[in-house]
Amino acid sequence: MVFKHKDIIALKDLTKEEILLLLDTAENMREINSRDIKKVPTLRGKTIINLFYEASTRTRTSFEIAGKRLSADTVNISTSTSSSTKGETLLDTAKNLEAMAPDIIVMRHNVSGAHYFLGSRLKSSIINAGDGAHEHPSQGLLDMLTMRDRFGTLEGLKVAIVGDISHSRVARSNISGLTKMGSQIFVSGPPTMIPAGVERLGNVTVCNDMRDAIADADVVMMLRIQLERQGKTMLPTMREYARYYGLNPENLKLAKPGAMVMHPGPINRGVELSSYAADGDQSWILKQVENGVAVRMAMLYHVSGGELTSE
Repeated sequence: MVFKHKDIIALKDLTKEEILLLLDTAENMREINSRDIKKVPTLRGKTIINLFYEASTRTRTSFEIAGKRLSADTVNISTSTSSSTKGETLLDTAKNLEAMAPDIIVMRHNVSGAHYFLGSRLKSSIINAGDGAHEHPSQGLLDMLTMRDRFGTLEGLKVAIVGDISHSRVARSNISGLTKMGSQIFVSGPPTMIPAGVERLGNVTVCNDMRDAIADADVVMMLRIQLERQGKTMLPTMREYARYYGLNPENLKLAKPGAMVMHPGPINRGVELSSYAADGDQSWILKQVENGVAVRMAMLYHVSGGELTSE
């Protein structure tokens, strides 16, 4: 199967078959990451620019590692060192970068839809590393890969997503991707953090009580409160939030035995989940990070024209 998209901006734009192709490719890429010499010449001669307008640790680092393990030349740019601090527009920045002939631009931006804007105007491939509260496709893919590692399939899984749904691009990517793969998604959080019409995004059920969302869940995914994207009036006290929407040893028992605990990071310990939940035997959080490199290798590979047969 040939991946036909120039850009990867949102999982809602991809078919089930295309998502499976990316997941299968990521599985193959993991073998590279287990070698003593973790490098193949697949993207030798390609140039990748990582352009981040928002802070990032895991995503930016893993995209850089992914590019280097495929032998691409990678360049990292943050807004603190870019001409955007001098008033240059996003389009002017991108046009100037494209004049240097990069093959792929990996971008994180605070404005939802910024990648569609650039994708329609640039010849370089665009990969979305997160845009506002819209989507975070690489996170959604690595989350699905991690779930598939545990269960062998995504079909029929009950996935609870708890926290700041309104401002979470991770939630939207997971809802879109998991719905296409046949999972059921149950979301919960403070009423001010549940967007109106979230059910229309996919196979979603809203639960006012967190306990209803995680009851008999196969996967419990916790999200942090995104203080940088919301007003203070939307937020209860941290203690109150942890009491009603934090994952702890007691409410985790409501999920299925051995249910996965997941979190996209960064974690606020003692708020959305306890250290017991974050570090316990049911935690797959570090496996998510590990899978992130393989998933991003797969994304870079396919927007560069690579082919892999999806079973």
